[in-house]
Amino acid sequence: MPESGVSRAQQAHKTETSAEAGIAGLSGGPVTFPSGPAATAAARRTGLLVTLVLGGLTALPPLSMDMYLPALPAVTDALHAPASTVQLTLTACLTGMALGQVVVGPMSDRWGRRRPLLLGMIIYVFATAICVFAPTVELLIGFRLLQGLAGAAGIVIARAVVRDMYDGVEMARFFSTLMLISGVAPVIAPVIGGQVLRITDWRGIFAVLTVVGILLTLVVWKWLHETLPPAERHTGGIGDALRTMRGLLADRVFTGYMIAGSLAFAALFAYVSASPFVIQEIYGASPQTFSMLFGINSIGLIAVGQINGKLLVGRISLDKALGFGLAVIVLAATALLLMTSGVFGDVGLVPVASGLFVLMSAMGLAMPNTNAQALMRTKHAAGSASALLGTSSFLIGAIASPLVGIAGEATAVPMAVVQLVCAVGAMVCFLALCRPWRQVAARP
Repeated sequence: MPESGVSRAQQAHKTETSAEAGIAGLSGGPVTFPSGPAATAAARRTGLLVTLVLGGLTALPPLSMDMYLPALPAVTDALHAPASTVQLTLTACLTGMALGQVVVGPMSDRWGRRRPLLLGMIIYVFATAICVFAPTVELLIGFRLLQGLAGAAGIVIARAVVRDMYDGVEMARFFSTLMLISGVAPVIAPVIGGQVLRITDWRGIFAVLTVVGILLTLVVWKWLHETLPPAERHTGGIGDALRTMRGLLADRVFTGYMIAGSLAFAALFAYVSASPFVIQEIYGASPQTFSMLFGINSIGLIAVGQINGKLLVGRISLDKALGFGLAVIVLAATALLLMTSGVFGDVGLVPVASGLFVLMSAMGLAMPNTNAQALMRTKHAAGSASALLGTSSFLIGAIASPLVGIAGEATAVPMAVVQLVCAVGAMVCFLALCRPWRQVAARP
């Protein structure tokens, strides 16, 4: 049953020994908590601090990807490399983020959350610092891959920590809060990168990311508690980790939520990949207009995510909110396909932008609730489950993204087709594999 009010981590901290407190970065001696109003205030401060730390870990990967985007032409000139080769620096980072989660997730189930996270953050800082001084594009590609592999620790362990600490509606609310932070990061990252380029060159972007990585590593070391008790850790090796993942994938309902969430994420990836071209080249908007529309769509996603966490969770079932969100995405993608294919004639920018806004906003219902529902089934292996969720999303999104330009530069139809196929696929997986009506009937 879902727990309310107090998280599992807070309950566990009450009985931590001094040794466990040392691992968690606390002072020696048994951990004690005050009672009454002081306990409530302490819990609120702890909750806010954990939110900020996990939000920073979740925001670091999009910052690593998107801050670098304005610098691509400068890198091409500075390293005397073809644009197609420089693009591989993005592909390498994205690939690392996808594959790294498969490695770090099982590690965190075996050794706890803190040690793999701190190791990943240290490697991230090292790889990012090397990027500052990379003399060739080949070396830059290699260390961008390492940067992605290490940065994946923040993504996968942040989700696992949430699963350790919360259950039920509290977990869904926390994921909606994380979406507020992770939704802002891709919007402001290119802006930050552009401002950095005003005062330095592209290497300065990696210098800023190195400093951010160092600060976040120190924050994690000092303030993020260990949330996985030793008694709940897995002791097996690689074979045990593979068996755990195979067991998770054999869970039809978990796999349904995983694929549904990944396909919804792929529809979002298709938007991110195609929207600069569609909005500016096909519909003639200026870069400033595109930036404004991109920001508005991100605000819509964040706002609906907050409505989900603050108003809907606890009042209606997560499956109902998820099903409604997926239905809206299907309808929005259908409308976009009809508009971009000319069924309604030349509709112009405003209707297409409105359809994209609705589609993006509905992601605020789909993504946090798929994560919450999937992880609620995996208390025994939250790290491995988080790894599968993240890797599946990145890989399916990476496959969907290139398809948006398959018909050339004169039409936005491929974007709408990819979004509709992904949205319908997500709905089919949700209904066929998760079978939410049976879960409702099974409840006492």
